[in-house]
Amino acid sequence: MVLACLLLSASPGCGMFAGSNNVQGKRLFQSGQYDQAIASFQQALQRDPTNADACYNLATTYHHLGMATRNTSLVTQAESLYNQALDRDPNHVDAHRGLAVLLVQDERKESAFTLLRRWNAASPLSAEPKVELARLYREFGDDKTASELLAEAIKQDPRNVRAFRAMGLIREEQGELASALESYQRALMVNGMQPDLAPKIAALQQRVAMGGLVDPATRTALGSTLPAGATTTPGSSAMTNGSATAPAGAPAVNSGGRY
Repeated sequence: MVLACLLLSASPGCGMFAGSNNVQGKRLFQSGQYDQAIASFQQALQRDPTNADACYNLATTYHHLGMATRNTSLVTQAESLYNQALDRDPNHVDAHRGLAVLLVQDERKESAFTLLRRWNAASPLSAEPKVELARLYREFGDDKTASELLAEAIKQDPRNVRAFRAMGLIREEQGELASALESYQRALMVNGMQPDLAPKIAALQQRVAMGGLVDPATRTALGSTLPAGATTTPGSSAMTNGSATAPAGAPAVNSGGRY
């Protein structure tokens, strides 16, 4: 069966079997059974050598283990696998993100920017490179450029949930609660299956009603104090990985889909 899949890598059957291995590997990864997860992802790649998700999943597993154990050999292997995933799928969003995270962690910030800028230049009609590049600019404190990139992404793809959510986060951190609220609401309109957004929107609506529209400088000048819950709490500056269940130091494994 493995040989047949190698010979017929483009066939639906091979893709199906590789996908099941990716799903199984993801479950093993999430339960901390990393050796078994690696074996499952390797089997997925054997069954479909063109499977970018299998390369990405192997990369993120080695990335996580390398960072957790400070094993530079594993991190180097992860970097190679991220690049292999991109060779198979030049627009693989998670692989671009994972590699950018690794480069930043390895103190190669400029290489991370170069990676995402080249992707953006190669795919000018896609919103995804702009969202990821905005993520990186925000990581290094350039909210202005991040906002500009997200605005471009939204113009290109008015249904890009990730762009709306990222814009909402920046606006919320800047204290522009009405704008943040609008961005989150638009994200929820596009995709109602986001259980974390409804309570966030409700909380923002309450903060706006309690006076959250007044910017911090004006509040200070007036000597006023907003009620508890009405002030803006800055978010983490760390690069997010798109999954609440992902381990620290590496993106989440991918069972074959996108978010």
